[in-house]
Amino acid sequence: MRSIAESAPPPRPSSGQASKGLTPRFLIAGALGLALGLALTGAAKAGPTLDAIKARGAIKVGVGTQPGFFSPDSNGRWQGFFVDFGRALAIAVFNDPDKVQFVASSPQQRLPALQSGEFDILLSGVTQTFTRATKLGFHFGPVVFYDGQGLLVPKKLGVTKGKELNGATVCVQTGTTGELNITDFFRQNKITFKPVVIEETAENQKAFASGRCDVLTQDSSDLAITRTLLPKPDDYVLLPERISKEPLAPAIRYGDDQWLEIVNWVVNATIQAEEFGITQANVDSFLTSNDPGIRRFLGVDPSLGEAAKLDPKFIHTIIKTVGNYGEIFERHVGPKTKVGLERGYNAPWTQGGLLYAPPFR
Repeated sequence: MRSIAESAPPPRPSSGQASKGLTPRFLIAGALGLALGLALTGAAKAGPTLDAIKARGAIKVGVGTQPGFFSPDSNGRWQGFFVDFGRALAIAVFNDPDKVQFVASSPQQRLPALQSGEFDILLSGVTQTFTRATKLGFHFGPVVFYDGQGLLVPKKLGVTKGKELNGATVCVQTGTTGELNITDFFRQNKITFKPVVIEETAENQKAFASGRCDVLTQDSSDLAITRTLLPKPDDYVLLPERISKEPLAPAIRYGDDQWLEIVNWVVNATIQAEEFGITQANVDSFLTSNDPGIRRFLGVDPSLGEAAKLDPKFIHTIIKTVGNYGEIFERHVGPKTKVGLERGYNAPWTQGGLLYAPPFR
């Protein structure tokens, strides 16, 4: 990019050009430039969601009911991959991980419930789509889990890929992106299927386990969990195809810029912490770092927190409480858990994955 000093001055109008004929163009360009500059430098606008959260004293988070991602333990305390991001948000707003209320919602109910204000954010594994963003009026934060729709089948079916499923009966959950995805997959491959459409997740899985359908289709992460819950997990196989892109991201309603930015930067903070090598165990040791980027990141230099009107050390507290992205992943859904997922696309960009946080400057 050329600096101002390197930029050539604009050419003078020739004698055959009336200067007044050029003036409107320069005025219009100047006005557009001023408007753009104001838009880029203006502060994020607060709105009703953040105001309601602060007045209530807690964040209401919509979640699902898949072990590993979100489920209550024996004492009724919610645990899971997405749950930890809810607690991280509570730290950012209240400096307290427990000032959050988790509300279970089905895939059919979750978006209308968010729209009506039953909760402040969806962390239920909702897929970011064009229609949901434009037609339904939802903002999405950064992708927290890159997934794709898969196909779970009994080994006795004798198939090794989805293209061999011509005429199969498929259990699919209504009200999800999965209905359209599975229809597109069979149509594109010029094969047919018989849908068994069921609303509730548990009923869908029960129908598959009882042999009512040949195939269960959901996000592959859900299928990995479902397989572990079946009476004989080794009797089933997850086929290699991923028939869709399912970027799972936090969803909020339109109308609250500041709340959206808090969501964005809380998620990005866990990603950046992993890239820096900052963990729950060693975060305090980084407080004495001479790296100006790390000092800003952890709030030793308070400029970022002050600009966002948050506790300058909110990121330090988040990492010390729930860990970085990699720790959250490994703790709840990684290879050593029952879910047993590999990082794959959900690894940092420095390790061949898709996770990449914008600069904390």
